[in-house]
Amino acid sequence: MPASERYSRQVRFEPIGEAGQERLAGSRVGVVGVGALGSVVAEQLVRAGVGHIRIVDRDCVEVSNLQRQTLFEEEDARQGIPKAVAAERRLRRINSEVTIESTVDDLNSANVEQWISGLDLIVDGLDNFETRFVLNDASRKAGVPWIYGAAVGSYGLVLPVIPQGPCLRCALGRLPSPGSSPTCDTAGVIAPITAIIASLQMSWAMRILTGSVSEQDIRLTTADAWSFRFRSVRLEWDAACPLCAEGRTEYLEAGPLRSVTLCGRNAVQLIPDSGAELDLAALGRSLETFGPVQTNEFVLRCSNPPYELTLFRDGRAIIRGTEEAAVARSLYSKMVGN
Repeated sequence: MPASERYSRQVRFEPIGEAGQERLAGSRVGVVGVGALGSVVAEQLVRAGVGHIRIVDRDCVEVSNLQRQTLFEEEDARQGIPKAVAAERRLRRINSEVTIESTVDDLNSANVEQWISGLDLIVDGLDNFETRFVLNDASRKAGVPWIYGAAVGSYGLVLPVIPQGPCLRCALGRLPSPGSSPTCDTAGVIAPITAIIASLQMSWAMRILTGSVSEQDIRLTTADAWSFRFRSVRLEWDAACPLCAEGRTEYLEAGPLRSVTLCGRNAVQLIPDSGAELDLAALGRSLETFGPVQTNEFVLRCSNPPYELTLFRDGRAIIRGTEEAAVARSLYSKMVGN
């Protein structure tokens, strides 16, 4: 199929044109996480003719993903195919001219700098703030722009982070403590908001890749697909931001959520760096959607067969039912948040 025909409607859009299409074809974009947001973004990038797509995801396809994660099918869920693998297969069928590379891995401070090497842009499809703050540090250090996106319930938000503009820490401050933010697994999510947020991320991606963004353009956009409320506000530099003002990449240097396999117990212990004290009673109420919960002032236990979560007030957790650190971290993100 001639490229001129495939992208003809896009090229006719004046802000892109032939020159913009050539820039897209020569671009290398990373998508971190190919769940609800990342699957939509990755598909749109491939359909737009972005020349090289690099994806990474640590999870496997589950039947509950199919409601909103558009790259996957029932057979992927039946077989438990890793999302990165299933996404690559589908994307190659959509556009064979695009180079796709996929990695089944947990992106963290130990591997993020190598993963983003050579990229022109990174798009966030993550499910936790810990990795986002690591990515924020790494992208600023490398001078690579990235696009933050998040959605839960019917609400979502988007922020492009470019080297010459404010970063995620300017917008949010410190890393939210575990359990302080709802997740899709505790509060639910509807497909319209994930599609809206991912499409806004894609719009920013096309503007950045075609050279159509300046610092003055940067906005934090929020949307609610149920109440139909949309808001866009200009984000300013935070003079007290340790990353922008002092160049401190503390989340990149802190190391990933520490994991210790508990030999002979079929369990993994996860130890966060935040040191925040959790409200176990409040968390217990939100975790009842996963299974039976037992809580006292010291510890929370939630049974979610084949796993069991034991959570302590300092955020430390023991995940029983696996010896795989990536599986334990994924379950922790879904149930606790960060």
